[in-house]
Amino acid sequence: MSQQTYQQIRAVVESDFLAVDSFIVAQLHSNVPLVENIGHYIVAAGGKRLRPILVLLAARACDIKSDQQIPLAAVIEFIHTATLLHDDVVDMSSLRRGRPTVNAEWNNPSSVLVGDFIYSRAFQILVEIGDMRIMQIVADTTNRIAEGEVLQLISKNNPQSTEQNYMQVIQDKTAILFQAAAQCGAILAMAEDRVETALKQYGMHLGIAFQLIDDVLDYDGDTEALGKNIGDDLAEGKPTLPLLYAMQHGSPAQAALISQCISDETVTAETFTEVIGIVRDSGALDYTRRLAAEQAQLALQSLSALSASEYRDSLESLVKFSVDRQS
Repeated sequence: MSQQTYQQIRAVVESDFLAVDSFIVAQLHSNVPLVENIGHYIVAAGGKRLRPILVLLAARACDIKSDQQIPLAAVIEFIHTATLLHDDVVDMSSLRRGRPTVNAEWNNPSSVLVGDFIYSRAFQILVEIGDMRIMQIVADTTNRIAEGEVLQLISKNNPQSTEQNYMQVIQDKTAILFQAAAQCGAILAMAEDRVETALKQYGMHLGIAFQLIDDVLDYDGDTEALGKNIGDDLAEGKPTLPLLYAMQHGSPAQAALISQCISDETVTAETFTEVIGIVRDSGALDYTRRLAAEQAQLALQSLSALSASEYRDSLESLVKFSVDRQS
């Protein structure tokens, strides 16, 4: 889908979106200049802000009567941002959203500590929102994300990792925050239980589909469009689904080469390029896209519990955007 389609999705909650942006900037205030400098550097890097948009659309689709979706959307974005700051240190990444990562521009300690600041600021905002169910969901979600990160770390450089393990990682590390965003938006709007459950399921399916496509684009995207390097997951020894599929369905020689590339981060550039070619030729990307399409369909089915509105239409478009995107 085109960038214009994304703009149309955002346009439905544009006033809320701008309010979230202003709220985020205000909440980054700190008496420590480095904290503010890094915070504003991250905000200036942009990004689609799909998770906060999901909060806004879910709350509006449930006919929210307050403006509490604004701080909640900021909470979700802060948690996402903090995980990115920590991820980039763990993965030793140097490029995100087309700019040097914080750890590359400053250093690892600054990235970790400012990530901690942003995490804690998110929970300060949650206290101000004052809803214990939402606080519990966000706390449990943050804990699951940390578990997912550790599970991914254990899987790193392990060619024996399984598809089941991979799916657990992406549910815990990525999809769970999409789920929290959609569910908490419904809770804020005091939606019926069946609607809240439907949006919770929608968020999980959407998040899984989104991450599956992310892992496809790591082998089939464009560095400039993605804002990160192609083959980063392979370079970091992450056994994502395209790699696992290619290893299972390739020749013994190809499987051995992929296994070597996952377990040994010192492989040559030629081997690295060869493995990317094997993945592209193996049918792995089509397979991963098919799984993403299945999750997208489940997400769309969940929306049948919602009343017709422009917000539900945009939630549907968000699914299509997530699986059709090229960046």
